[in-house]
Amino acid sequence: MSKANEVQVGGTHYKNKAIQPWDYIASNEMGYLEGNVVKYVTRWKDKGGLSDLDKAKHYLEKLIEVETDKAMCRESDCLIGFMDEMAKGKSKKKQKGE
Repeated sequence: MSKANEVQVGGTHYKNKAIQPWDYIASNEMGYLEGNVVKYVTRWKDKGGLSDLDKAKHYLEKLIEVETDKAMCRESDCLIGFMDEMAKGKSKKKQKGE
């Protein structure tokens, strides 16, 4: 067991688990949104109850939104749209004298 796993700040809701959520998240190279889904689903019975499930759902909804946007970008030419938006932003700054 790692030294960080020996201590838990703010409760014991992870110490009782066979696999600590952060170990699972790191081992599977998950990102922030995925990691938070795992964290909240893992602890909901021992800490936050239904509120933690709502938090997990919120992170999952955001993950779906981000991945949907990525998929749509692959199907269209998102880079051109992004560059157009960047150019508009620069033009507005020049008009304001920034």
